[in-house]
This record gives sequence, C-alpha cells and structure tokens, in this order.
Amino acid sequence: MTETTDTTEETAEETDALSHLEQEGEIAADYLEGLLDIADLDGDIDMDVEADRAAVSIIGDGSGRDLQKLVGRDGEVLEALQELTRLAVHRETGDRSRLMLDIAGFRARKREELAELGTKAAQDVKGTGEPVKLRPMTPFERKVVHDAVKAAGLRSESEGEEPQRCVVVLP
Repeated sequence: MTETTDTTEETAEETDALSHLEQEGEIAADYLEGLLDIADLDGDIDMDVEADRAAVSIIGDGSGRDLQKLVGRDGEVLEALQELTRLAVHRETGDRSRLMLDIAGFRARKREELAELGTKAAQDVKGTGEPVKLRPMTPFERKVVHDAVKAAGLRSESEGEEPQRCVVVLP
C-alpha cells in the first residue's frame, strides 16, 4: 500500500514541477513578446521543458537576420536577455529561474559544436593519456562539454575564475 502512495506522491510532485516550469515558460514568453513588440521585430515563441528547466525559443522568419540583433556577437546579447527574462520570471513567481533562452537557433547550434568539441577532446585524452585544457567558456558552454566528456566515458572539471574558467578533460 505504501508503494502506491509513494508513486502517487512522486507523480503529483512531478506534475507540480512540470506545471511550475510551464508557468515560467508562459511568463517568459509574455515578457519576450513585449520585447519583440518594443523592438519591432518579428518572431514566434516556442516553449518547452527540457532537463528540468523551462526552455523558450524565439524563432524567426527563416533568414534570422532581424533576430541576430538579439543574439549579438558570440551570444552576448542573448545571455543578457536570458538573465533579464529570468529576472522577469523571478519577479512574477518569487522563485529563482533556470530558464534557457534560445534565439534563431543560436544556442542549439552552439550546443552541437560544443558537444563535438567535448567528444574530440575526450578522444585526444584517450589517445595521449594526457589532460586537455580547453579555452575559457561560459557556464552553459562548460556544461555541454562536461556532458559530452562524460558520455565519452571520461571525466572533466572546471578550473580558473570567471571569465577565464575553462574545462580540463582528464584521463
């Protein structure tokens, strides 16, 4: 009998967590729609829940030229907009948000490139037996590389201080 109750409680907790993340996504979407209106930019907003966090994407008309302004050089504007969006969610919910924002597929492409970098670094370490230190990266970038290294069967760690913090792939 207890087993059924535990499962029911876990399901209720998972449902509550999912609805909270969906609420975060809706708040973020409203905030970003307002931003697009102010900036007079066209874009559709897509919401999802990925890896226990709300994920919101702004998708352009195909060319993505207009939305590039919101990505900026190396994603700097995107990072700032993500933080502003997280603050807007925090203001509404009172909870800290881990929401991820993507604009014109920038973060998705970056994730693929970084996963390849992590996999290649792991292969290099397996081949030489020596640690490989990668260039400094943002927390998002480091997380993707750590995940790729782990999937390749090795371990990695971050070292250094922001903004020069980097991933070291270990044998």
